[in-house]
This record gives sequence, C-alpha cells and structure tokens, in this order.
Amino acid sequence: MNRDESSTGVRTPTRARPTAARQHTLREYNLALVSQALFDAPRPRSRADIAAATGLTRATVSVLVDQLIEARLVRELPPVTPLRAGRPAVPLTPAERTIVGLGLEVNVDYLGGTVLDLTGQVVAQEVVPGDLHGSDPAEVLGRLGALARRLVEDVEAQDMQVAGARLALPGLVDARAGRLQVAPNLGWSSFLPLPLLGLPDRLPVEIANEANLAGLAQLVAGAQDHRPDDAAPPVPSSFLYVSGEVGIGSAIVIDRELFLGNRGWSGEIGHVVVDPHGPRCLCGATGCLEQYAGKDAMLRAAGIPVDAPVETFLEALAEGTPSAREAATSAGTALGRALANFVNLVDIETVLLGGIYTDLLPYLREALTTELTTRVLASPWTELDLRPALVAGHAAMIGGARTVLRDVVAAPSAWTTSD
Repeated sequence: MNRDESSTGVRTPTRARPTAARQHTLREYNLALVSQALFDAPRPRSRADIAAATGLTRATVSVLVDQLIEARLVRELPPVTPLRAGRPAVPLTPAERTIVGLGLEVNVDYLGGTVLDLTGQVVAQEVVPGDLHGSDPAEVLGRLGALARRLVEDVEAQDMQVAGARLALPGLVDARAGRLQVAPNLGWSSFLPLPLLGLPDRLPVEIANEANLAGLAQLVAGAQDHRPDDAAPPVPSSFLYVSGEVGIGSAIVIDRELFLGNRGWSGEIGHVVVDPHGPRCLCGATGCLEQYAGKDAMLRAAGIPVDAPVETFLEALAEGTPSAREAATSAGTALGRALANFVNLVDIETVLLGGIYTDLLPYLREALTTELTTRVLASPWTELDLRPALVAGHAAMIGGARTVLRDVVAAPSAWTTSD
C-alpha cells in the first residue's frame, strides 16, 4: 500500500524525494505555512505575529494573508489599539460559514451527517435513528446519500462551499481502494460504499473507520475552536480514545497523529478477547469485549430491552437498580481488563472514553480502576488518566468534517485565485 495514504481516509506524511524549488512551489509552501500558523494559533494573530512565527517578511505575509482572505478562508477582526505608539494590529481569524466540511456516518442505530465551518462550528446537521443490524447497504447508503445532498443544498443556498466529505463506518475500511472490508455489527462486508451514496462527482468523498475519525475529533486546539488563551490543549498529544456504542472501537493517537498499523486497521479493541469461553460475537469469535461492555450487552445484562435508549440504563443506574449496577460493574471489569492489556503494551497515560461511555464513566470507574490497578504492571508508579471524551455526541461525523477542513488548511492554494 502507498505509505502516504492510510486505510482510514487520513493521509500521512512521507519523505519525498528532494526537488528543485520553483517559484510556484515556494509560494504554495509559504501560503500553507501562513495558513497553518493562523489556524493552529490559540488566539487570533496579526500579520506581524504571523511574520514573527513563520520567519517570513511582513510584506510576504501581507500578500499571502490577502490571498487567504480573498479565498474566504480567513477574515479580519476589528483593529486592536496598541499599548505603545504605532499602527493598530488587525487580528485574523478563521472565516465563518464560508468553506465547510461534511462528515457522514452509518452506525448500528443511526445514520447522519454534520457540516462544520472553519471555526469548528456546526452549521447543519441531520441524524436519523434506526436499527441497522443486518441492513441492506444499498438501501441505507442510498438514504444517507439523499440526506447528504439535502445538507449540501442547504449550506450552498447560504453561500457556503463544501470542500469534501468523509464517510465513517464501524469496521475495517481500505480507504485507498474505497472498500469496506467488514462491519460485523451491520452485517456488511466486501463492497464499495461510495458509489451507493450517489453524491455528485464534484464532491470529493473518502471513507474511514468511525472510531479513528472520532479520535481525531478530540484534537481540539487553536483559534478555530475559540480557546480563550494559551492554556495547554484540553487533551494531551498522545492518548487512547475508546468509543462505546453497540460495538466498541478505539483510536490510538501518538503526538497528535493516528497510529494506524500496517494496513490502517488498528484500534479494534471491541474484539479483544476477555474470555475465550464467553459468548459468541458477531465477528465469529467468542468472548470479545463487545459481548460484555457494548451497549446491547449491558442493556441485556441489566434486564432492559436492547432497543431502549441508553438513557433508560442511566436512569436505572441513578436509581440504584441492582441489575443495572451489576451490569455496569461487569462491563467496567471487562473494559478494564482490555485497557490494562493495551497500557501494558503501549505505555500510554491517558484514555478518553467516548460514545455512551462518556455518561457511563461515573458508574464504570470503580471497576475500571480496580482492574487497571491490579493488571497494569506500572500502576504503583503511575496513575492512568481516565477522562470523558471532549467531543462525545456523533464524534465521528465531527471528526470527518474536521479532517476535510484540515486538508483545506494544509493546502490552501487550491482555494486561491493567484497564478
């Protein structure tokens, strides 16, 4: 597989052969440098700030910033009166409701789409609940395609331009081939999902694993997310993100980049074996973590119908219902064993729990902590940081839209009119 394109729909950098720097190439490089300096900043920067941060001359920065403004990627804020004598500084910030990214998702109990702008704000969203176990992929993806077209038409009518889309699926995907290999909880395998969406050719679309995109959604930083100061990022640069739904997925983030594995299929923590003699999983194996800590498994153990919302389980836990408390303890124990294996192998300090685990964490924490303390070899000298995910609801859609916009920020020359 080409090493510069992962099986998650997220490209990773490679070492390119040295080439002669042409004027056009240099301009593109500098434009990207200025763009990333603006979007990665924790607060709005002026042209002078960008020049100082990038080492480019103020005249060069001014020309490049004007191109970004003309391309509707950046906008100017009102001038700030300087404390000393001199010209007022004009802060720059990502443009609102201009260039947008579309995140799409099919999961076991819903499908939907979210549109984000360059500031990180949701400008449109539609989510349709439903039981998609054993569903027909052509029918489901056809419905999702119709939903996506509605969202695109809606934002385009408001003078926004959709840069592209990411389709998040709960399974193994080969982004380079555009193929879903298997999604056990949906009952889907071995086909090309993107043609079934029926989206216009002008809209670039890629597929990705839903947990990986949800993990990327946690990397909230910079002016685009309206952070008020230069405080440390809300999550560390390296963490394990674990998403609990009917299935359980995870994303391994190292130094703010996904660790993808050889084929991009890392993170399938839901199919870590908790007990080889346990119940059979939809993947064909026995005793997988999903059979103990997945949404359906917990509801069954609590005596709650599996088609009930997770809020029903949370209410039973809050009321102290014994069967619900026992189900949470069993799930926390199983999840703790799986996480302990991961921590022993990878030596990571932070775990973000997303999906339904975000709200369930208070009821899972005691059993989780007990297993981690018992089974992690380094536990006497370090404490694992268990946190609720920063972005919990529909994080894969948000992560997908963010990934589209990251590509825009990294290569803004495609959006400028400069020769």
